[in-house]
Amino acid sequence: MQKRRIGRTDLFVSQICLGSMTWGEQNTEAEGHAQMDIAFARGVNFIDTAELYPIPPKAETQGRTETIIGTWMKARGNRGDVVLASKVVGRTANEWFRGGRPSKLVRADIFDAIDKSLKKLQTDYLDLYQIHWPERPIPWGSNPTRVGAADQADGPADETPIAETLAVFDELVKAGKIRHFGLSNESGWGLMRFVAESDRQVGPRAASIQNAYNLVNRTFEVNLAEACRREDVALLAYSPLAQGYLTGKYEDGALPKGSRKQLFDRLQRYETPNAAEAFGAYNALARQFGMEPALFANAFVTHSPVVTSNIIGATSIAQLETALDSAEVDWSEEMRDAVDAVHQRVGNPCP
Repeated sequence: MQKRRIGRTDLFVSQICLGSMTWGEQNTEAEGHAQMDIAFARGVNFIDTAELYPIPPKAETQGRTETIIGTWMKARGNRGDVVLASKVVGRTANEWFRGGRPSKLVRADIFDAIDKSLKKLQTDYLDLYQIHWPERPIPWGSNPTRVGAADQADGPADETPIAETLAVFDELVKAGKIRHFGLSNESGWGLMRFVAESDRQVGPRAASIQNAYNLVNRTFEVNLAEACRREDVALLAYSPLAQGYLTGKYEDGALPKGSRKQLFDRLQRYETPNAAEAFGAYNALARQFGMEPALFANAFVTHSPVVTSNIIGATSIAQLETALDSAEVDWSEEMRDAVDAVHQRVGNPCP
């Protein structure tokens, strides 16, 4: 599997990254281990997790995913072969992360998060440590197609300055707890503010940004793509299947037993007006090219020129194999042109 460099770092990661947010909720420890075994046998060397996981976030399950990854690396003795990424939560009123109090992107909370993550992962360092979402109040995903009055409201008076947060990550690098720093669910303004502070030697340069990117959400291309290209920041794309809607399994109102929508009903990001039309168009296009929709949607992300690594997710081995197969698709100019023609008509219904 092709390896690609993350930003200006010395990290070379597979074009597919193994996402992990179902492990500890929809998947058992044994199933998580099996997924990692298969993915690494197929050439993957990159795993992404978060202190928040598994999804949906709950006090009683929080941290299970990191624990599952830790037991796998210990059992296989392969920590040196794994590019390991995790995330610290942004500002949240949920108190279970910090033992009974809300969390912010301040020194005490970030150090608490990294130390807990390292213990669960049974390692003394992370290759990449990311801010899961910004502390300032912005629309989830950070790249809306419209901005309303509520989105223009000032943040809380005690909002942590970006420079203060970045300085903490500088401490983590110097302490050897992390090798590199990344962002997630961040906007163009936020990315450039972090870059500016790193240019002032406040802290490490952002090596990556982990944002949603898929057939129904290409908002990354509007301004972040240029910023990332010119500043050497890698896109780690999440949600390539739009939480399952680009697999075709929810077509015509279907609700498969065991699906995330049936279990948790947390897919509102992909249930916006006109989204159904877009899903239908892309799923039909995939079949016209002789591919199942899940393979086609993953291949679009895996082979996109703006993507460094496609973060896949699966609850079954069959789903995992399909996602991994996307690296072997001969993504043609004809496919790209056909996708762009649909996008010209339907836009980005699910930012």
